[in-house]
Amino acid sequence: MEGESSWISHCLDDISKDISKFDTFSRLSDDSKKDATAVSVDLIPDDLLERILAYLPIVSIFRAGSVCKRWHDIVSSRRFLWNFSHVLSQKPWYFMFTSSDEPVGYAYDPNLRKWYGIDLPCIKTPSWFISSSCGLVCLMDNDSRSELFMCNPITRLCKKLEEPPGLKFSDYSALAISVNRTSHNYTISIVKSKQVPGNFFQWDLSIHVYDSETMMWMTSLTEVLTGWRGGDESVICDGVLYFLIYSTGGGRPENRHGLIMYNLSGRSPPLIRSVIPVPVPLTCGRLMNLKEKLVMVGGIGRQDRPDIIKGIGIWILNGKDWQEVARMPHKYFQGFGEFDDVFASSGTDDLIYIQSYGAPALLVFDMNLKQWKWSQKCPVSKRFPLQLFTGFCFEPRLGIAP
Repeated sequence: MEGESSWISHCLDDISKDISKFDTFSRLSDDSKKDATAVSVDLIPDDLLERILAYLPIVSIFRAGSVCKRWHDIVSSRRFLWNFSHVLSQKPWYFMFTSSDEPVGYAYDPNLRKWYGIDLPCIKTPSWFISSSCGLVCLMDNDSRSELFMCNPITRLCKKLEEPPGLKFSDYSALAISVNRTSHNYTISIVKSKQVPGNFFQWDLSIHVYDSETMMWMTSLTEVLTGWRGGDESVICDGVLYFLIYSTGGGRPENRHGLIMYNLSGRSPPLIRSVIPVPVPLTCGRLMNLKEKLVMVGGIGRQDRPDIIKGIGIWILNGKDWQEVARMPHKYFQGFGEFDDVFASSGTDDLIYIQSYGAPALLVFDMNLKQWKWSQKCPVSKRFPLQLFTGFCFEPRLGIAP
């Protein structure tokens, strides 16, 4: 099996040619050069060299592939990709869009605390809907909401999907993806919500599900909600779809948001009977899957002015009960400067990323260590007052394709 080429082999050459851009965009200093005794790598057996290379950071893998043909063959083999996925954990990266009009930006690697310039395939504007799972990213256009792509941001492999069914121009859409870590099959869900004509309190809501194994869409549910509408926030955890709904009846602040859980196997009761209250009055909520557990990062509204954010909290859902994990210390909250009532936040594994739309500052929360930490400064600064920033979290993986 040694030297067997895989689906990644054709893109290693292209990526290794572009790898110089990574260091160009990084403002971090490389480690100081140290004296070392020269040892010929030709003396190292392939299986041992393969194991050594598998412990390198993912960016170094691309550099290794351009050293020589032997190294290229090793890092392109299926056996290497399997070994690489089973050694040291590659913590999730965060891609930050730094333009309001073009899908350009930088990816942050928390292992090396470096930013890298990456060109995302397929996407045309930062306003597209984005969801990620197990190294794959799903992208949906924000206009017709009928263009969908699956891609691996690291290898740049991309695949266009069939157009989803249902309303082509919905008022709100929520995109979610879940990848099986063993088979690499994936499920995509889209929750579409559109106001019933002439009735602000009633909204048509539908759930559409794509199965990569059958390569087919199915409409899993259609229902009319009264007093509630869907939004753009959803996630899949352990086969259950969760999405936030928003009050259209002008109720009390603590009732302005709700959470719906829907079993994708289709055995859920009517949606309105599945509403779980949120733990506190929220200015906004962000849902994420951390090790198949639902986690919500929410802006906490002031008691007298619930539309004004006073802090940010993190909760995990146990059954139908919320357990508070942490609240952002005030010094970090102040560190963002001016903070709107809405913000960007996503995460996976043990890391949660939080950023303001109005600045490139990025805060990282480690769920395992219960530790807050600023990322290394992003190599871009705000050029004009209305410049906006946003982003998403993804796992950097080599051995997975759309």
